[in-house]
Amino acid sequence: MAEAKLLKIGDVSARSGLTVKTIRFYCDEGLIHPDSRSDGGYRLFDPNVFQDLSFIRTLRDLDISLADVMKILESRRSGICTCTSLQDTIRSKAGEIEYKITALRAISIELMSLLNDWQDCGGRKT
Repeated sequence: MAEAKLLKIGDVSARSGLTVKTIRFYCDEGLIHPDSRSDGGYRLFDPNVFQDLSFIRTLRDLDISLADVMKILESRRSGICTCTSLQDTIRSKAGEIEYKITALRAISIELMSLLNDWQDCGGRKT
């Protein structure tokens, strides 16, 4: 691939909305890979990197761990259907969220009960 078509990390950052630091981190973690390096040592990326970055962002927005993101990306890149793996991960994440919602509702009820039972301490009101 001609180097002129490859994008420097700053260009990828500007177009993706991700910071250069985040893109470097994803590279260091093996989630994305630069196609080559420039003579000055800049990481150069094929424009297709935006598809991976978008997919990674979606998975991270779902609070899917980096380890699971890596597994999903590896399966996706291998051409092996990842539907079951991705569905299992999303089901697991949905279960975690439901658990957190239940716990937060219980805390909210406890706080509202505390407020309802509140007795003035006799101090000055502000």
